[in-house]
Amino acid sequence: MKFSELSLPSQVLAGINEAGFNDCTPIQAQTLPISLGGKDVAGQAQTGTGKTAAFLITLFTKLLASQADAADTNLLRPRALILAPTRELVVQIEKDAQLLGSHCGLNIQAIYGGVDYMKQKNALKDGADVVIGTPGRLIDYLKQKVYSLKHIEMLVIDEADRMFDMGFIPDLRYILRRLPPFDQRQNLMFSATLNQRVMELSYEFMNVPQKVSVTPEKMTAERVEQMLYHVANKEKFPLLLGLLRREGMARTMVFVNTKREAERLQDRLNANEFPCRVISGDVDQRKRMNILEQFKRGDLAILIATDVASRGLHIDGISHVINYDLPQDAEDYVHRIGRTARAGAEGKAISLADEDGAFYLEAIEEYIKHKVPVEWAEDELFVHDYKRPKHRPATPAASTGQPKGQRHKPKTPKTVAQQPAASDPLKKKRRPRRRKPGGASNADSTPKTD
Repeated sequence: MKFSELSLPSQVLAGINEAGFNDCTPIQAQTLPISLGGKDVAGQAQTGTGKTAAFLITLFTKLLASQADAADTNLLRPRALILAPTRELVVQIEKDAQLLGSHCGLNIQAIYGGVDYMKQKNALKDGADVVIGTPGRLIDYLKQKVYSLKHIEMLVIDEADRMFDMGFIPDLRYILRRLPPFDQRQNLMFSATLNQRVMELSYEFMNVPQKVSVTPEKMTAERVEQMLYHVANKEKFPLLLGLLRREGMARTMVFVNTKREAERLQDRLNANEFPCRVISGDVDQRKRMNILEQFKRGDLAILIATDVASRGLHIDGISHVINYDLPQDAEDYVHRIGRTARAGAEGKAISLADEDGAFYLEAIEEYIKHKVPVEWAEDELFVHDYKRPKHRPATPAASTGQPKGQRHKPKTPKTVAQQPAASDPLKKKRRPRRRKPGGASNADSTPKTD
């Protein structure tokens, strides 16, 4: 199906053409005829298949149709709300919305934490037609009565399963209960997985949604070439260096499970002339956005990330995804390797299974419904003459009050017997008692004095 075959406003078609879209993806072809008809939809499809464009096209079409009525009321209010679990996903949706809605004349505002608080607050006060945000900051402004949700015409929940995993459900319910009744708005829900918990939420807050599932036999994208190396933990980094040198990876994402491992890997790669940066949940939001922009522009070849970056990010041209640590959650494997082979491109996903990661492999293969092809690394692929990174600078001795040689030694609490003698000259040291043969002590034999 082509977008031109749908009954879309000229403004929306102009934005679609500028984005370079011609043919609908499977999820778009199945959901758009339903959602454009005004019905609620709960859509399930793989990551990178065009879910964002599907709900944005519906949203702009609906808002343009009711624009005259909105102008008559002369109210500065949000008319559509899009909820997403992560800041990066909010930024990505806003970028796509600005492109697809560039001819619609609608004010689009992103709301998320980690950036200028007052700037976003004033933007909401000035008025926005479409608000895209994470639940936390939206609730903050809502409690301050900066804006109102009483006039929302369309609600979109993206990555609903992630909302459950990240503990957003109480916040989500708080927001949904302040919207107009479900039969007075249109509701769309999209995610890579729609489990029973998510569907219960949809039946509670949506108007008899039609479930649309575009899920092939394989959970992973067909154009992703997957491979797995079984390797000892101490051999993971030598193998990673060999793969980076052999594959000629133009733009690579390396996933780890912890922030500490990400920082350690960053130091080791930088020491071996592979410039890289780290994004994790603890990195400042502005810094995270700056790193992502460098990676998108091609100024940065390698990006190390925790699972905060495994969902919702659309970065063109990622040639390789490396699971340096296998994820503990099988769903995260699908989302991680979904960063490559997007929008019809091809990509390669390489996983390293050490002694600990091998325990997660069975659950991953059961979830994706196929075995991950195993490769056996030849000895020459391992790089053992790599450079060791310099240790991170220690805390200066002046700030710790300890001599240089004792800077890293932990302070041991002294026992009563180890305490220094009192400085008061009137106090005498207590002499230890000496026992005489027969059990009597010196104290017992000493005559008492007044």
